[in-house]
Amino acid sequence: MKLIAFVGMPASGKSEASAVARSLKIPVVNMGDEVREEAKRRGLPPTDENIGGTGTALRRDEGMDAIAKRCVPKIRAQRSDVVVVDGTRNIEEVNYFKNHFGDDFKLIAINAPFDLRFERVKKRARSDDMNGIEELKRRDEREKSWGLEKAMDMSDITLNNTRSIEEFQEEIRKLFRTV
Repeated sequence: MKLIAFVGMPASGKSEASAVARSLKIPVVNMGDEVREEAKRRGLPPTDENIGGTGTALRRDEGMDAIAKRCVPKIRAQRSDVVVVDGTRNIEEVNYFKNHFGDDFKLIAINAPFDLRFERVKKRARSDDMNGIEELKRRDEREKSWGLEKAMDMSDITLNNTRSIEEFQEEIRKLFRTV
């Protein structure tokens, strides 16, 4: 089984890349969904603060690779030659996936400038999204504190998501044909 993991700052395009995977019938395991499920188990409303706090608590209490550990059984349960994992956040998660999938693991970083990411956040309106520019800055800093930038630096491939959504979708389709 080949595992392709997307890593990037909030609203950089990871979910859109995963949507392309789904359209190609490639299963996707979303790491943020695991954190959202844990927040729900804890009885917390799905706000950015609660979801982020739950992710921080899991990493503090169970190790920086806690979410990757929770996702590997879900990845392995997929009956597919290729699986996508959306939302890798740190080196420990990257290393955990590398240890479990070896050369069949590819890390894809998705970059987008801050202003463009903020415009996307305003349009998508998820329950755990930020409502203002300062909130996005705080979320960026929280995710950087988990080691997000270092994980991005470890990527096998880096994509810049600054063009139209259609051009980005085509770039992702091409990526799946080559990895």
